[in-house]
Formats: sequence, structure tokens, C-alpha cells
Amino acid sequence: MAGEVSYASKPWLKSYDKGVPEKIQYEQICMPDILDRSAAQNPDRMALNFQGYTMNYKQLKEMVDRFATWLAGAGIKKGDAVAIILPNMIPTVVAYYAIHRLGGIVVLNNPTYSDRELEHQLNDSGAKIMIIIDLLANRMIDLRPKTKVKQIIITSIGDYLPFPVNLLFPLVGKKKGLLPAKPMKPASDVLQWKDCIAKSQPNPPKVKLTFDDAAMYQYTGGTTGVSKGVILTHGNISKQVQQIRAWFPKFTGTYNVNLGALPFFHVFGMSCAMNFSIIQGWGDILIPKPQPEPLLDAIHKFKPNFAALVPTMFIGMLN
Repeated sequence: MAGEVSYASKPWLKSYDKGVPEKIQYEQICMPDILDRSAAQNPDRMALNFQGYTMNYKQLKEMVDRFATWLAGAGIKKGDAVAIILPNMIPTVVAYYAIHRLGGIVVLNNPTYSDRELEHQLNDSGAKIMIIIDLLANRMIDLRPKTKVKQIIITSIGDYLPFPVNLLFPLVGKKKGLLPAKPMKPASDVLQWKDCIAKSQPNPPKVKLTFDDAAMYQYTGGTTGVSKGVILTHGNISKQVQQIRAWFPKFTGTYNVNLGALPFFHVFGMSCAMNFSIIQGWGDILIPKPQPEPLLDAIHKFKPNFAALVPTMFIGMLN
């Protein structure tokens, strides 16, 4: 039939921007090795910026290695699940890459979820350790006996802040709801993030990773029932970020700053707002609470030139 469009003719290619390839020759490289490469190529380049506290690629790799060493000492090995229940913070990125370095399975949980939702995901994933923000400490201490979690690692917004904000934070944090209102309950096997980093050397065991190895249990939104854990392999994650890189050819080989506002516990945020920065060797501005005001403040202050956002974020800023 004249004018018939077929799959074989690949009509979508006409809509590709100039320079976007029809096919990709995928590198057989997993995300921990991608981080190592970016750190080797540009060790002094800014990797993360959290509320003005900056960390270069050399420092990021070292902290990842230190936490991987700690996790290995805690018994985490290839195939073990570790839960990260954090907003976009420095420990979120570090824990993600440290777990992957050991061949562990990352479970990124939404910190705004209810206890019932988190209990389901923790039990379904079989997470042995959870890394949480201090605002959730008492809730997670109460929840832990209902799960398989053995240890809780606690971090705080105040763990990585620049001077003099770090000195003022204990006073201002409670007023703004950024610190727990009540003291933490006494509990065993509850550790502080910064202690785990400080007490560990950057020499984790070498673990061979393949594209077929499970890397994550990514949970669905649960709109038609309980949320379901979807297995993502190292190949899934690496190929996804390589596809994003191929889609923006004009950015390849240049240093840019990414606005890391999309929550990393969503696949969109994990891929475009975190992993894309790492494969490109870019700086990432971490936004823990992506509301219009902090988004606009970060844009004015840090001048990011790449941002993957959803329509509600753009509308919020326009309003």
C-alpha cells in the first residue's frame, strides 16, 4: 500500500537530532568501573555539590571505597541486598556505588513512604542493612524487628555542609524540621555514617561484575496493589546511561553541571540526575527536596547547564 509506514523503514530516525547515532556500540563496563574511570581522568574535578559542600572525583571514589570496605566487613557480599532510604545526598551516591562495587543489590526506597510500604519492600528485598536519614531513625528502629535488617546506618543533612553553615545547622536544623524533634531511641547495631567511613580503609575486596549480574531491586509505584521489585542488572543500568549519553552528543567531551533534583530513588533520577553525571565526569548539584524555591536558588547560584526534570517541577518554578 502506498505511503504505508513499516517498522523496517524506522521512521523515528527522522526525528533524531544531528549526531545521535542509529545504533550504539555498548561498552562492556559496569557503573563502579565508570566511576573509577572518571576519577582517574579528572580526579580534581567537582563531582558532587551538596548545599555548597563540594567533593571532587578523587574524594568521591575514596569514600565509595571506604564504605565498600565497611560493608564487606559487615558481611555484605555479592547478591546481598542493602536498602538506601535517603533523599538526594552525598551518602546516597556513595552508598549506591559502594554496594555495587561489592556486587551487592541496591534497594532504593522512597523515604516519604509509610511504615507499611517500607516494611513490605524491606522484607520483599531481604535487605540486610539499611542506610537512612536521621529523621527516620526512631521509626526504622521500631520497624526493624519486623524485617530481616540487622544493622542501621544513620546519616544527617548536617554531615556534609560547608563552613559556617555546619556550625549553625544544629541550631537552625530543628526549627526548619531538618533534624529529629526527639532524641534517638537506644538500640543495638545502629551506627553513624561518618563513623563507618572514618574507621574504614579504601581497599574493598575485588569483585568481578558482569552485565548479567543483578544490581538493583527497583520498586514500582504500587498503583494496582503492593509495589513490586523489578530486577535491574548491571547491563540494564550501564546500557541505559550509555543511551542517554548517545542522545546528547553535543555534551560529550565537555564539562557540565547537572541539576540533581529528580529523586535518585526513581529510575529517571537515578539514570539522568546521578549516573549520567558520573559517566560524563560532570558535577552534580544534589537537591534533597526538589521544591520550586530550592530549585530556583540552586539554578541561580550554581548555574547548571543540564537538568532532567518533570513537568510539575517546571510549572512550580514558573508559578
